[in-house]
Amino acid sequence: MKLPKTIQRFCPFCKKNNEHKITRVKTGGRRKTSCLKAGSRYRLKKLHKGYGGSPYPKIEHGVKYGAKKSQKVLIKYTCISCSKSHQKNIGRAKKFEILK
Repeated sequence: MKLPKTIQRFCPFCKKNNEHKITRVKTGGRRKTSCLKAGSRYRLKKLHKGYGGSPYPKIEHGVKYGAKKSQKVLIKYTCISCSKSHQKNIGRAKKFEILK
């Protein structure tokens, strides 16, 4: 996916169509806090349990096992006039490039 460096877009803070600068947000740090919540820990323990007393199969035999081939691209739009920014998730893409 290729996007230009600047784009004309509606700014929710100015309430006008302005030029916005595009930057990519790295999504690796977003799930650092949520992976150790009590609900997910319990679910993980249940998944590791296997066929014994659990309705779930082991993780290795599950459908979602293995890495995905593409990453979710999160874009930050920074307004040039008010310099405030907002983000948007544009879905999955194998390659992402910001053109000059």
